[in-house]
Amino acid sequence: MGKILVTGGAGYIGAHTVKQLKREDFEVLVLDNLVYGHREFVGDVEFVEGDLADLNLLESVFAAYEIEAVIHFAAYAYVGESVSDPARYYQNNVASTLNLLRAMLEAQVKLIIFSSTCATYGNPNQVPITEDHPQAPINPYGASKLMVERMLRDFDSAYGLRSVIFRYFNAAGADPASDIGEWHDPETHLIPLVLDVAAGQRERVHVFGTDYDTPDGTCIRDYIHVTDLANAHVLGLRYLMGANPSVALNLGNGHGFSVKEVIQCAERVTGKSIRWSDSPRRSGDPAVLVGSSTRALETLGWRPKFDSLEVILATAWEWHQRQRFN
Repeated sequence: MGKILVTGGAGYIGAHTVKQLKREDFEVLVLDNLVYGHREFVGDVEFVEGDLADLNLLESVFAAYEIEAVIHFAAYAYVGESVSDPARYYQNNVASTLNLLRAMLEAQVKLIIFSSTCATYGNPNQVPITEDHPQAPINPYGASKLMVERMLRDFDSAYGLRSVIFRYFNAAGADPASDIGEWHDPETHLIPLVLDVAAGQRERVHVFGTDYDTPDGTCIRDYIHVTDLANAHVLGLRYLMGANPSVALNLGNGHGFSVKEVIQCAERVTGKSIRWSDSPRRSGDPAVLVGSSTRALETLGWRPKFDSLEVILATAWEWHQRQRFN
């Protein structure tokens, strides 16, 4: 068996997936430019530091290694930044992915798992969102991911490059062993920001909008544990290796929690009071995003194991304390 190339494998979800691949005895090669990734997350896995914008580097990697499949995480993923600087997102998320696909075709590697997002759906017509929901992204980040999804469908039709597209909802939590966890710079994700307040590293958390059409006025999101996401990628890899057709699947818990509910749950888990302040809405934020993962269960046999908000927050808090105070 050849190696599994994991782009962005030193990042949050990528590193958890690398750890799961190692557990299941896959040979792994990580490619990451370390703009947002962390070299220490990769451990002793073979590592190449580089950028997908460098087509020559990609071609040399595929020439030097026998690669069986690619798991593609590498992307910029800040919604607000994508609104203020869309060129950066189309260049990195779309053009650099095209480089990757070109290098794969040249090397006759025709299996890829792509890290997409529920942001491709835009404002939902109904919840939970199923995979046949219209895709109408309302920010450049979601639009860049949708463009790659369309590229993959075209590459399947024209070149026989098969894919599993995973549309994530909100990744959260940390590996139960606390070896790796959520660590972004800058940090914009709700749960680590809330835990920063609990840890005394931040004075308060900003709640962006308290006037949405939701029960408590704050945005509702579907939080999925990062270890469950990692397990889905291994199942998706085995699915592709079994000569199955391309497919797009949601990965979520099917349960939504508001920003205020997350804060209240974090107070219970940490035993700390968490101060927050009302801030204006952010551009590009839908009021509610909750997904149906029924198709992932039917196709891959996947179902979340860490499916309670308390468990997600408890693993995140354990990692957060280790990261901040060790």
